[in-house]
Amino acid sequence: MLGGIVDLPEDPPRASVVLTHCFTCNKDLKAIVRIGRGLAEQGFLVLRYDLTGLGNSEGDFAQSNFSANQADLVAAVEYLSTTYQPPSFLIGHSFGGACSLSTAEQFPSVQGIISLASPSDTHHLADLLERMDPEIPAKGIGVVRIGGREYVIRQQMLDDFRRHDLSEKLRQLTKPVLLFHSPEDETLGFEHVLRLFSLLSQRAPTDSEAPPVSLMCLPGADHLLVKQPADIPFVVDTIATWCARQLADDQT
Repeated sequence: MLGGIVDLPEDPPRASVVLTHCFTCNKDLKAIVRIGRGLAEQGFLVLRYDLTGLGNSEGDFAQSNFSANQADLVAAVEYLSTTYQPPSFLIGHSFGGACSLSTAEQFPSVQGIISLASPSDTHHLADLLERMDPEIPAKGIGVVRIGGREYVIRQQMLDDFRRHDLSEKLRQLTKPVLLFHSPEDETLGFEHVLRLFSLLSQRAPTDSEAPPVSLMCLPGADHLLVKQPADIPFVVDTIATWCARQLADDQT
């Protein structure tokens, strides 16, 4: 079972959103809470949830991987669709953004994806975790310290990260995308969002038509969006305006 919270607007929702957190984070991360509540104040219904083994969700984090993250997002979309209404938008922070971008095409109701400080591939995280604890490939299991907490990492997780080809999924995406990234991101360099923009907007003749892609820079922001107090209100306002535009376009 997955744990989640629904942030409800006072009036009937303009649209609904599924919000996915970053690697080793949870739905109660300060930025995730403020974005969810901020969008609810602007009329959107937001489901923020915990991935397997994190926060209030059941399961073993060490047994999870990117494939499991994708399955969790599918479950969250199904829950929102049956309990409230199908989501019109997916929002993902960091690895949650990669998860949202890689699964969005399978949801007919989704009209757009918002990516916050997301990577352009899943392979880099496998390499990073391996550097953090070389025992993982040697013994098949290790421990890494992230954000002051220790996490057990198994080789199966790294293998799964390396199996996914995010670039292939991005070249097939037909839904509009809004990308946020800081040029000073200390966790994921700005080159990641530039590659995302390129993969989404530049297509080969054999690929599907490129969707509208917007890139919003957040100068001075950190990866978790806590350094600059003005960042979250700006992000929330921009997301709400962009989503309203997508909804209006869909009605014409």
